[in-house]
Amino acid sequence: MSRSAIVLSRTRPLGHPLRRGTPLSRYGDLFHRRSFGSFLAAGALQLAAPSAVLVTLLYGIAFAYPNVAAPDRTSYVALALAFLGLSSAIPTLASAFFSGALADRSNRGQWMRTVNLISILAMVGLAADLVYAPGSRVPVPGPAGFYLPLWVLLLYPSWAVVTMTTTFFRPAFNTSVPRVVEPQELGVANGLIYSVAAGASLAATLVVGILLTVAPFAYSLSVAFVLFFATQIALLGVGADLSVVRKTPPRSVLKEANAGFSYLFRHRALLELTIVGLVVNFLSALALVEVALYIQSWLGLSTGFWYGAMIAVLTAGSAVGFLLISRVHFEHRAGRVVILLTFLMGVCLVVFGLVRSIWLALPIIFVYGLMPGMFTTVFLSTIQATVPDEVMGRVFSADEVGSYALVPVGQFSGGLLVLALGVQGTYLAAGGAIVVFAVVLAATFGALRALGYRPPRPAEPDPEAALGG
Repeated sequence: MSRSAIVLSRTRPLGHPLRRGTPLSRYGDLFHRRSFGSFLAAGALQLAAPSAVLVTLLYGIAFAYPNVAAPDRTSYVALALAFLGLSSAIPTLASAFFSGALADRSNRGQWMRTVNLISILAMVGLAADLVYAPGSRVPVPGPAGFYLPLWVLLLYPSWAVVTMTTTFFRPAFNTSVPRVVEPQELGVANGLIYSVAAGASLAATLVVGILLTVAPFAYSLSVAFVLFFATQIALLGVGADLSVVRKTPPRSVLKEANAGFSYLFRHRALLELTIVGLVVNFLSALALVEVALYIQSWLGLSTGFWYGAMIAVLTAGSAVGFLLISRVHFEHRAGRVVILLTFLMGVCLVVFGLVRSIWLALPIIFVYGLMPGMFTTVFLSTIQATVPDEVMGRVFSADEVGSYALVPVGQFSGGLLVLALGVQGTYLAAGGAIVVFAVVLAATFGALRALGYRPPRPAEPDPEAALGG
């Protein structure tokens, strides 16, 4: 990839010209696009649902050892959370490797519907486990006397399926965005889609927190089930053609998956962008998986409401970040924006580890949430604007292997780090590492600093046509 900004030449017409005006008018233009409303709803709901599942699982595991003394309980919970991350690490990595190849060889709309149905089946398995909640104890290697309740052990495979379906869904969905909006609308469209997803996730986590407080544990899974089911309905309403535009015939899935990695390694700036995602996602997951334990042992709070509130505020920050970044003309300096956001994320985690009041922790985690929202919009828009359609899914997939697939590994490592450094030490170490990494990026990642693209200017209305001339 050239060190200079990329000039985007794709100008496929999709409908009326994009009007220049207020942010509300730009969002209104998007909804005039064919199928955009259904497409947005499908992506937002499918992407929001796993967070509602995870809130339920993390909370349940955090309180899965009520009869164990406090020092041992912290160790047991940390290890059980670590195993939750580990249970999905290998399946997520495997599905990430093939997800783009599968998205690039079929009708992406049909593929997303199939993946969503598998998500629904996984929810049925989770609900059955929590309803019956077998109470047997399964000895597991670890500290003396450590065990997993059988119902916790049985959560792991169903959670692995949920994370796999999310990994299969993302490349197919993200590669479809340029099929429903114009190139110059990518930043606004991605920001709006993922802001709605974050808003749906926020609402879902609040409802989950309330249900965890006032109803039996299993009832909280109904929130994610409704989101997955609504996704299927929205996907059926997408009328746009989402079939893959290919110039080459399909090959084996393995060869096609390797083509995505080959493309990524030939374009240094995109490779460096993937490395940033790898490191930041790993270190962030390492810290954020311990939020339930942070509230319980560091802040001294023990109700599901505060945990739901913390996750909801984090999600609200992400939603605002998705919308804010679309107001900034980041396209031609995308790489430098990514470096700045990485630095600010690290600072927020360090500060988060220094406070011991929920009223300080909540605004800090809101500010932290702004950064991933902005980062994701910049990343998605840059890939969508610069990578050919027939290989775009595989490029997203290659990034998934390098970045998202390490999130479960970060969750597993977070449990081990808490055992070694405690809750505060975990946040200080993770945040400090991100800050140092951002400085290294600014000093050494030259291709990333130069990464950017220039979308075509919006089409101007024809005054003669407007007058009927």
